[in-house]
Amino acid sequence: MTTAAPRRTPVAAGLLAKPLVVVTGKGGVGKSTVAAALGLAAARRGLRTIIAEVARRDDVSRALGGTGVHEDELAPGLHHISIDPEEAMEEYLVDQLPSRALADVLLSSRGFSYFAAATPGLRELLTVGKVWELAQEDRRTPGAQPYDLVVLDAPATGHGVAVLAAPRTFADAAVMGRIARQGRIIDAMLSDPARTGVVAVARAEEMPVTETLALEAALPEAVGVRVDLVVCNALLADRFSASEVSALRAAPPSLPVRAALTAHARARAQRSQLARLRRRVSAPVVTLPFVSASMLDTALIEPLVRALERVL
Repeated sequence: MTTAAPRRTPVAAGLLAKPLVVVTGKGGVGKSTVAAALGLAAARRGLRTIIAEVARRDDVSRALGGTGVHEDELAPGLHHISIDPEEAMEEYLVDQLPSRALADVLLSSRGFSYFAAATPGLRELLTVGKVWELAQEDRRTPGAQPYDLVVLDAPATGHGVAVLAAPRTFADAAVMGRIARQGRIIDAMLSDPARTGVVAVARAEEMPVTETLALEAALPEAVGVRVDLVVCNALLADRFSASEVSALRAAPPSLPVRAALTAHARARAQRSQLARLRRRVSAPVVTLPFVSASMLDTALIEPLVRALERVL
């Protein structure tokens, strides 16, 4: 596997100047939506961008109208891949072993399959190894073109940190040999704040905010990088002034009045958690509006893209 340094282009600055941006956060906070919006914003800056989802997921692809094909182009300059650990294993063995025939023998071996499935962290290592490969200028995939930016739609916070830490864990365990060398090469990129950025996605709710604070505290020691940006997603509009709330409370009870007061209470609770988040994190915080839809598409994501473009 090549160790060539990633290509950088002069059209990006700040977070988008890094070859890899990892998007993570508590499950259900809208990580895939933020990853899609970030990818669209980067592509519009002229960066050849790919969004990588893991464990065969294709949430981003479906939202942006993709076909699910590997390295499928979703929009001008924006591509997508869903990383399958089994395919990543095949690609790794073909690259590392002296012949395709030997790789096929291992892949067809039941004993090797049991070993691979039972090895803690191997799936994470293979996944992040493919992400690393996508970020290289000289890619090992025959005929593959390099990308300026890889946006990793990572698993939820705890598992996401484990994925990023897997190369260092394997390198430390193996000490020497190919796996150790490979782990150190990948870890050198993941732990370099000039090459890897992290976006933490949260909602303005107690548990997601608490998990984001824990992520920011744990990430430097576990991986070696810090959170670059916190995205507070799905923020409800605070629609009523104090006088309007007083009038609603004084009005005769009715379903619309109760709904309005409930919406106001939720918005105010979110503002309280947003204030807590801003007080406690050291990374800058950007808010994205709540979008009401069971399935997002490019048009619905557009306001989120514009909000991110203002801070990138």
